[in-house]
Amino acid sequence: MPIEYYIFLCLTLFSIGVIGVLTRRNAIVVFMCIELMLNAVNLLLVAFSKMNYGAAQVMSPTTTAGIDAQIFVFFIMVVAAAEVSIGLAIIVMMYRNTHSIDINFLNRLKN
Repeated sequence: MPIEYYIFLCLTLFSIGVIGVLTRRNAIVVFMCIELMLNAVNLLLVAFSKMNYGAAQVMSPTTTAGIDAQIFVFFIMVVAAAEVSIGLAIIVMMYRNTHSIDINFLNRLKN
């Protein structure tokens, strides 16, 4: 499968995430859009890793080139899981205090 298909898919997913972050007011939807952007980047890293591994394997069949990006994706997923747990805890505490998960309501908390 050509790399252009992966790039187009990742660009589409990332664009949907950016549009969701910029237009939505619900904190949970914004949080899901941020995760969608992270997953688009992860998919692109894995696609480039696969492409690099295929090119390196032609030169040397016993190579491990191209696996670095997949390890990096694993660490991104671990950090994203920690982000989800902390982010959802913040959203739950915000809902308990304000009975709303509207992001615009947070501006009133400054005063």
